[in-house]
Amino acid sequence: MNSRRNFVKKTALASAGVSLLSNLSFGAITNLTDKKLRLAFIGVGLRGMNHFNNALNRKDIDITAICDIDPERIKIALKKIDEANFSKPKVFGNSDLDYRNLLELEDVDAVIISTPWLWHTKMAVDAMKAGKYTGLEVSAANTIEECWDLVNTHEATGTHLMILENVNYRRDVLAVLNMVKQNVFGELVHFRCGYQHDLRFVKLNDGKSAYGKGVEFGEKGISESKWRTQHSVLRNGDVYPTHGVGPVATMCDVNRGNRFTSLSSNATKAIGLHNYIVKHGGKEHPNAKVKFKQGDVITTTIETAKGETIIVTHDCNLPRPYSLGFRVQGANGLWEVDGNRMYIEGQSKPHQWDNADQWLKKYDHPLWQKYGELATGTGHGGMDFFVLNAFVESAKENIAPPLDVYDAAAWSAITPLSELSIENNGEPQDFPDFTRGMWVKRKPYNWIKSKY
Repeated sequence: MNSRRNFVKKTALASAGVSLLSNLSFGAITNLTDKKLRLAFIGVGLRGMNHFNNALNRKDIDITAICDIDPERIKIALKKIDEANFSKPKVFGNSDLDYRNLLELEDVDAVIISTPWLWHTKMAVDAMKAGKYTGLEVSAANTIEECWDLVNTHEATGTHLMILENVNYRRDVLAVLNMVKQNVFGELVHFRCGYQHDLRFVKLNDGKSAYGKGVEFGEKGISESKWRTQHSVLRNGDVYPTHGVGPVATMCDVNRGNRFTSLSSNATKAIGLHNYIVKHGGKEHPNAKVKFKQGDVITTTIETAKGETIIVTHDCNLPRPYSLGFRVQGANGLWEVDGNRMYIEGQSKPHQWDNADQWLKKYDHPLWQKYGELATGTGHGGMDFFVLNAFVESAKENIAPPLDVYDAAAWSAITPLSELSIENNGEPQDFPDFTRGMWVKRKPYNWIKSKY
C-alpha cells in the first residue's frame, strides 16, 4: 500500500492512537439473524476478490462499502456489483487511511480485511474498535506485540475477530478432524504440516501480470510481488504458518484445553530466489545482486502442553509440487497427505498402508455432505465457501467464530518466534499464553455439525 514513508507523513498519529476512532461505538453490532448482514471489504485484490465473489452469491448479504487504494481493483469490484444486481456500495481508497472513514459508517456490520500483511493488525484493531465484526486474512500479525494488540482490543471492546484460514475447511482436513473427534487415531502424539508451495513466480513477475514470468518485485512488481517479496529480503522465519498449523491446532484443541508452549526453528541457506532471477533475468539484472535473508526451507518444531509435537515446514523458494505436508499421528494410527495414505491398527493390514480415500469418504464431514455441491467453483477446491459461510453466520449471530482472536494470535506468533529462534541458532522460544490461563477451562468448538 504505497510507501511506509507516505503513510507516516500522512498520519502523524503516532501518539493519537484511539482518538481517531473516538466517535465510533464499540461492540455496536447486534444479532442479525433475521436480516441481511451489511458487509464491507477492505482490500479487493486477488484474495479479497475471492471473498467478494462468494459474497455476491449469497442472499443474506448486502455489500455496503469497499476500500482499495488501487483504482483498477475498485473498477473490477463495481463491475461485479453491477452484474450481480447489488446496490452500489460506498467507495473508499483516496489514501492509505481512508479505510478508517469506511469504518465510521453505520450501515456496516462486518468487514473483511484482505490487504498486505503489514496492514492486517492495524486495520483489524481499528475495525474492532469501531464495533465491526472482523474477518482477517492470514497471517493475522507480524510481531508478538501485534498478536497482543488483537487480543487486547477484542477483550476491551467485546468485538469478535475471525481469522479466515480456509484450509481448516478443506475436505480431507475436515474428514480427518472428524476421525480425530471420533478417536479413530487414539490419543494424539505427533503432527507435521506446513506451507510447501513454489512461489517464485508469485514473488517475482514481469510487473504486468500477477503470475507472469519475470524477475521484478517491489515498485516494479505487481500484485503480491509488490509487497510480499520484501519479507523474503528482510526476514528469516516462517512468515506464513497458518495454512498448516491452523488445521493441526484445531485437531489438538489449542487454546481450548491445550496450548503451544515452545518452539525452535532452523533455516537453510537462501539460494532459490537468486537462482530464479539469474535464470530468467540474467546475472546482470539488478535483482541478481539482492541478498535474500529468508532461508529456502525453514523447519519449526512446536511443543504443546499435552505433550504433542508439531513439525512445521516453510518451503516456498525452490522448485517443488504443492503440498501442506499433513501428518496426523496417534496411538492407533496415522494419516499422511503425501501419498494419500492411512494406517489404523487393527483395521488396516499389518504394516501396509491403506489408500486414504476409503477412510476420507467414510468420515466425510457433515458440512461437505450438506454443502459440497454448492461449494464447487468457489475457490481453493471449495473451502473458500465454507470459511466465508462460517464468518457470515457467526457475524449474523454476533457470537465467537470457530477460529477466533486467540487462534489468530497463537498461530501468527509462530512467525516472530521462529525469527528469534533462527537468529539464536535454534534456541527454544516460549509461547505467550494469549488466553491468560483460560485455555485450561475453554471448551473445544463443536466442529462436527452441518451448520458452519
